[in-house]
Amino acid sequence: MVRRGFTLAAVLTAVVAFAGASRAQETPYPKPTDLPNPYRLVQGWPTLPKSMNGGHWGEVIRVHVDSKGNIWVFHRCFNVVPPGNATCINRGDANPPILEFDPSGQLLKSFGVGLFAYPHGFTIDPDGNLWASDVNDQETVLGMSAKNTAGVIMGQEVLKLSPEGKVLMTLGKEGVAGDGPDTFDRPTGVAIAPNGDIFVADGHYPNKHDSARVVKFSKDGRFIKSWGNKGAEPGNFDEPHDIFVGGSENRVYVADRRNRRIQVFNQDGNFIAAWKQFGQPSSVFVGKDDTIYVGASFPDPKAKKGELRGIVIGNAKDGSLKAFIPDPADLDRVINGTSASGIAADDKGTIYAADVGTHNLRKYVKVN
Repeated sequence: MVRRGFTLAAVLTAVVAFAGASRAQETPYPKPTDLPNPYRLVQGWPTLPKSMNGGHWGEVIRVHVDSKGNIWVFHRCFNVVPPGNATCINRGDANPPILEFDPSGQLLKSFGVGLFAYPHGFTIDPDGNLWASDVNDQETVLGMSAKNTAGVIMGQEVLKLSPEGKVLMTLGKEGVAGDGPDTFDRPTGVAIAPNGDIFVADGHYPNKHDSARVVKFSKDGRFIKSWGNKGAEPGNFDEPHDIFVGGSENRVYVADRRNRRIQVFNQDGNFIAAWKQFGQPSSVFVGKDDTIYVGASFPDPKAKKGELRGIVIGNAKDGSLKAFIPDPADLDRVINGTSASGIAADDKGTIYAADVGTHNLRKYVKVN
């Protein structure tokens, strides 16, 4: 009896010691408000023609920079209805969803009318082609039919477009929801690896199949594999809202929004890390220098609506935090939708943020 008691005590002691050691090894991260902000907002950028919605943005969902330094914007056709889910249906030729600007903010071109109902994911591949997703899953929106000119319901697909707007490839089946190798259920984001492999984050909340996964395709659109299910365990997701492949090791970074974490994988889908220090992420971008940029929100009882919003900047290799840019918007004026729903940076570290909730496109430059 004495020996059993001693053994039990030893086990309990070991468990307590292990728990203490685990707590000691946890990295203490600073609060966003304790981080420096070495960035300045560029006022009056870009120059939006008055012929486009009077020069006013609607919901802007994504932004990316191409190899020439030009800035491409994917937005919801200068619309704000319904809030947070604005539609491009019946917006007409004057409201194209894809715009290209030069670094000074001058509009170079626009296209994409009639291709999307509910714009969401967007990126640019090394060859300059555009990749965009449509998360619409409704036959009608606000009483309007979501069918295109061919009579097919728009949505549930990823399109590859040339820089001139020609459709080069389609992934998924337009208007068809599914969680198989050739279907999506509200694909939220797309990322392209240096070798041309395609990664799609699938499962905007809510969706019919509880999809919450990453789907990998070859350069020519052949299904390779998928990983992840709906859940909170490492490697699972709950609304993977954005995805990016980048950094010196070309890892896969996923903004696992409803799980409030960034998840990191290699390109085979092997789990590397889950980082909660970046808050509740809506967007993620990683630069060549291993700087990670995340558009996020944090619970804060002292902030308006109990939420602090901003851009978190850190190290994409170890998850350490470097800076925080507070959102300049008045949240009392936001009906629905996040800010920095899309994010990108150029090689100089200039940051671009696309805002759904505040109907804006922001540009930040480093000041020190």
